[in-house]
Amino acid sequence: MPTLGSISRRDLIKNLKRLGFVGPYSSKRHQYMVREENKVYIPNPHQGDISKGLLLKVLSEAGVSREEWEDL
Repeated sequence: MPTLGSISRRDLIKNLKRLGFVGPYSSKRHQYMVREENKVYIPNPHQGDISKGLLLKVLSEAGVSREEWEDL
């Protein structure tokens, strides 16, 4: 049950897969994952975790609600 806070890139990808996303696939600048018609770009790897603000943006883009995320 992930909380809505900072998260590593690896855990973000793992949790998106649990929600039915497939990938990540390579694109020009960022990798992305797909679920049905939703396409979400994954932040590039960098030092440190993905911040809560960026996580909220990714989840919004993915069409994932806070409840759906926390119920994993």
